[in-house]
This record gives sequence, structure tokens and C-alpha cells, in this order.
Amino acid sequence: MIALRQSVVLIVAVLLVFGASLVSPFHFDDYSIFSNPILTSPSGWWQVWTPLQTRPLTGFTFWLNYRLGGKNPAGYHAVNLALHLCAILLLFDVLKRFMTRRAAFIGAALFALHPIQSQAVLYVFARGTLLMTVFCLLALRSWLNGRRWPAVAWFAVALAAKEECTAFPVFLCWLCLWVDPAISAGRRWIGPTLAMLVLSLAAGLHVIYTTSLTPGAGAGFQAGISPLAYLASQGWVILRYLRLLVVPWGFSVDPGISPVWWQQLLGWAALTGIVALAIRWRPGSWLLGGLILLIPSSSIFPAADLAADRRMYLPMIAVAAMTGLLASRLNTRVLVVAGLLLAALSFGRTEVWSSEESLWAEAVRRSPEKIRPKIQLARAVGPRRALPLLEDARSAAPFDPLVASELGSTYMALGNPAAALAEFGRALALQPGNAGAMNNRGAALLALGQRDAARADFERALRNDPCLFDARFNLRRLGVFSAVPPGCRYTPEQNKLLQWNPL
Repeated sequence: MIALRQSVVLIVAVLLVFGASLVSPFHFDDYSIFSNPILTSPSGWWQVWTPLQTRPLTGFTFWLNYRLGGKNPAGYHAVNLALHLCAILLLFDVLKRFMTRRAAFIGAALFALHPIQSQAVLYVFARGTLLMTVFCLLALRSWLNGRRWPAVAWFAVALAAKEECTAFPVFLCWLCLWVDPAISAGRRWIGPTLAMLVLSLAAGLHVIYTTSLTPGAGAGFQAGISPLAYLASQGWVILRYLRLLVVPWGFSVDPGISPVWWQQLLGWAALTGIVALAIRWRPGSWLLGGLILLIPSSSIFPAADLAADRRMYLPMIAVAAMTGLLASRLNTRVLVVAGLLLAALSFGRTEVWSSEESLWAEAVRRSPEKIRPKIQLARAVGPRRALPLLEDARSAAPFDPLVASELGSTYMALGNPAAALAEFGRALALQPGNAGAMNNRGAALLALGQRDAARADFERALRNDPCLFDARFNLRRLGVFSAVPPGCRYTPEQNKLLQWNPL
């Protein structure tokens, strides 16, 4: 009965803190859900499971959201919130196997309310992280119940949600050999563990293969950073994560992290010291477990973003366990005050994520040297307010073609195609052969009445990228129809536009 009341308290607290997300909009990569023909196709439920698709389970849930609620963000946020609640209740149940109910409740409350969790909950596109964690917790619960092969099945489902849980079998080994050897009695756990490791290897190879074939992928060979350079920066990045756990302030959707060589050395030296201390300290074994779970996203597999707070969501199950053990001896009033403070900070994160403008305005304040936050904020505030932001971005990055393209789009929105043409031309000069830049320049030429020159640009854009929808649609506006190549897939809305008859 006590456990039931504690579960209800956790659910109510989470709804109060994150419930406002149900009226929040989409953000950043969320919009890519609707540009993916598979996720908006009536038959997409099976296409997401083809070998070239990554994270098929996550894609399937997006497909379901779209079929049931279209582009209404409330349904997408509701699923994320429900998954967070499931993860909390599963973690509470799991932690009770390792510690007292009081300690388990404290750990679950930290997992539920710490603001470092907010990005995974509030960012629809981070759903894979939530799904992955839920199924890893189901695997852990089955494992603790002695049902090792069902645990392997749950882990396979977790990998279908997101591959960042590939270190979970190593985490299980750590639990069996160091944290609680009692759960490894006998050798029946070795076979299932090896099966999980094989699944992890297969998932890792699959994601390397698919990202190498996916244009614009932000990970792997197309991340824009070498594996060694990425690894060198991760010591400093992990120190940031640990600092945010202790001092939960300074969050940003796009943190400005670019450590120089001495910061890289300091980061790894400090992290080595933390690991050495944790090995000698019994509760610290849980912290080491959390670092193990962080390995896939903070080691040699590169990603375009050096840091992202949502990557701490799964490792937080171990951090929560350590915190529960340590904090269970504190006075109840102290714990209530700490819980209220964390809840208030997380509620503040929900407010920041309540609009595109507030989200990216914070990112600009926290990382004034970065270009992407300025571009995203410019898209959120309207063309007149966007101009000074983009001009500031151009001053900081004069050779960035994306800044030039954004300036051109802003001038087009302001009804100044001549200025837009100059910016689009600069973008094309900085990135020759780019199909998007050619199409943009053609759009400016068309607005200036130069139809023949515009048509030439649109056709050149399609020669470089036969599936570029914007160029194909612009040609359709000119009355030029061309057959869509077999390999091109468009959303139902795009297909409808291509069938439109121009005046």
C-alpha cells in the first residue's frame, strides 16, 4: 500500500512538472517526422522495419501518432510523457530489489524530476531515448526475476528503439560481478549475456552502415568530426554532465562545447580520478555503471553534437540508484526541499520548451558564439527580427553557406528578391553544386520575373538532386512537368502539390 501511494506521488509530481508540455509545439528535428514519406504513408507501419531503417520501433510509434492525430503536437508529447512515467515506475520497482523502499523512492524521484531529464521528455524527437530506457528496464526487471532469456528479448526491442543502449549487457555484467554478485549465482547468466553482446555488436554495425548511406546523417562518417577527435572531447563533455547533476543550472538545447587541448586533457584526467575514487567506494559502483551506459554516445562513435543532455537519460537509472542509497539517511524535510527545488527547475525547463522562440533565445544567450542557435531563433521570430540575428551570424561566420541561405530566405519573406538573389548567389559560390542553393537562386530569379534563368536553375538543381521536392515543385509552378524517378519518395501532401495545375 505504501509503495502504491509513493507511485501515485511520483505520477502526480511528473504531471505537474511536465504536464504543460501537452500544449507545447514541435521543435527542431521534430518537423522531420512529417518530411519522411515512410512515417506519413498509410503503409509506413511495415516500411519502418526494412533493413536500411534505423530505430524502427521509434519510427513505428511516430507513424501511429501521425495516423491517429496527424500533425497535432499534443499526441506526440502525450506519448513521451507516458513513456517517462512508465520508466519511472519500472525503475522504482527495480530499485526496490537493491535497497530499501525509502531509498528506492528517492532514486525514482530523482530520475523523475531532475532537470537533466527534461530534454528527453519534452523533445518529441528524443522518443527513441525514452523507449530504449523503458525496454532496458523491462530487461533488467526480467533479469532480476531470473528470467534471463526474456530479458534478452526485451533488450532486442530496446535496440530497435535506439542503438545507444548497446552497453547495457556490460552494465548487466557489472551488476552481476560487482554491485550485487547474488544475482549472478550459477552460470546461467553467461549465455544470455553473450547473446545480448552479439545483438549489441550487430546493432552497432547496422547503425554504422545505415548512417554511411543516409545523406545528411549527423553521426558516423558524416558527423563532421573524426572518432579520435570526438573521443578526446568527451572527457570534458562528461564532466559537464556530472556538473549538471550536482548543480542543475546552465542547460541548453545547443550547448556551446568545443574544448581545446588542455580542456580535453583536464577532462579525461579528472574523469580518471573520479573513476578511481568510485572503485574504492561501494555506492560509487553505481556511478561507474552509469558511465558504462554512457559509453555508446560518449566514446569513439562520432556525432555532430558533442553533447546532448538527453544522452544522460538511460545512465540516470544508475545515478538515481546511487543517490537513493546516499540520500536515504537524510532528514525528510531536507529531501522534500530538494525535491521541490528540482521540480521547480524542471518546471522552468518545461516553460523554456513551451515555444521555439524561448528555447532558442536561451540557446543564443548560453552559446553566443554558435551559429545554429541564431539561425533557429531567426526562423522562430519572423523576418524583421531575424535580420539582425542573421547579420550577426554572418559577421561571426562569413563563409557559412547556411547563413547566406537563411539571409536570402529572410529577404524573400520581406519582399526583397534582389537582396535575396545576392545572398543565394553567395551561398552557391560558397557551396558550388549544392542543389538547394541552386533552387533558392532560381526562386529569387522567378520573383524578379526572370523565368528562363529560374527554370535553368531549377533544372540544374534536379540534375544534381533528382529527388529535391522544392525544385520539382518550382518547375511545376512554371508549367513544366517531369516524371518522378522511381527512387524518390514524397509525402502525401507533396505528391498532391506536384499534381497541382499552375495558372
